[in-house]
Order: sequence, then structure tokens, then C-alpha cells
Amino acid sequence: MQRIRVAVSALFLLFTVALYAHGVDQNTQSFLNENEGVAFVPFLYIGSKHMITGYDHLLFLVGVIFFLYRTREILLYVSFFTIGHSITLLIGVLANMNINSYLIDAIIALSIVYKGFDNLGGFQKIFKFQPNTKAAVLIFGLFHGFGLASKLQELSFNRTGLLINLIGFNIGVELGQFIALVIVLFIITNWRRYPSFLKFSTVTNMLLMAAGFLLFGYQLVGYFNN
Repeated sequence: MQRIRVAVSALFLLFTVALYAHGVDQNTQSFLNENEGVAFVPFLYIGSKHMITGYDHLLFLVGVIFFLYRTREILLYVSFFTIGHSITLLIGVLANMNINSYLIDAIIALSIVYKGFDNLGGFQKIFKFQPNTKAAVLIFGLFHGFGLASKLQELSFNRTGLLINLIGFNIGVELGQFIALVIVLFIITNWRRYPSFLKFSTVTNMLLMAAGFLLFGYQLVGYFNN
């Protein structure tokens, strides 16, 4: 029981830190303002940091892997998510698409709600059907990529060497995702050894839904007040 409390506390701490750290600090913005040309490694670092502190992306991933026990399944679902957000991240920035970050982040928040609801068996219990979970992860991955693109577009930086810098940012996002995934998997895998995992799985996924609705409301308030 003590180990479970430590695991849950660590997970809570991870998301609490992410909640307050998500965004771009002053030093990073200063670098971006002053940088000219190709800066592959710094953009890789910025992408990694952004993903590790991206509480919305991490909450969705927690929902995705919560009931996945096989390594092959975890890699498959994470690959779908990675393909999705990589495509739209590159397209969104390179095409200089005008993306409203509040609306995109609101959809990302709903992806968290969806995954918690899906884990609870809500679609089968209420609507008597089950969406294709792999397709859903891919589609929501596309929206998560637009979310990353919108954040990058909000930054002030020289677009010289954009493609190389963007590739570095995207690789950094994948590295950050991998680090976060390892931490989350470690916590969940250890938790699964105890009866409390199934006992509190419903509560955990209800909390995921609650967090998603909270983030959804927050983004809508930002959109209408912007």
C-alpha cells in the first residue's frame, strides 16, 4: 500500500509540475529572438522540454496506455499518436496555417475526456458501440500536432533554416514523449501488481475525464475573452 501511495504521489507530482511549467520560459524566448539560421540542437531541446511539460499531451497518453499490457500494443498505439502529431506539426508550421490555439487546445482537452470515457466502457454501455480505438488515437494525434504547431507559431523566432529547426523540434518532441512515457509506464506497471489498480481504475479514469473537462472550459474561457 505504501508503494502504491508513493507511485500515485509521483504521478500527481509529475502532472503538477507539468501544469505550472508548460510553456516557454524567458530564457528560451530570448534565445529564439536572438537566433538566426539553423539551430538543430536548441530546437531539439525546446521540443523535448515542451512535450515533457505538456500536461494535456501526457494526460491523453496516460489514458491511451492505461489498460494496455503488451509492449507491442503500447508501441502500436504510441506510433499512431506520433504519426498523427508529427504530420500536422510539420504541415501547420511549414504552411504557416492560422491555427487558433484555444480551439485546438479545447479539442485536445476533449481527447482526454474521450479516452477516460472509453476506458470506462462508456461507448458500449451508453451508445452500444465501440469506436475504432487506433483510428481515434491517430485522429486525436493530428489535433495534438496542430496544438504543438500553434504553440510554435506563437513564438517569435527567425524562420531562416525553418525546416531543419522544425525537424529538430519534432525529434525533441518524440524524445520528450519517450521520457514521459517511460516514467508513466514505470508507475502504472508497478501499480498493476496490486489489487488497488483495478479497484481505483474507475476513479482514475473519471479524474482523467474531469481534468479534460476542466481544461476544455479553461480554453473556451480563453477563446471568448481573447
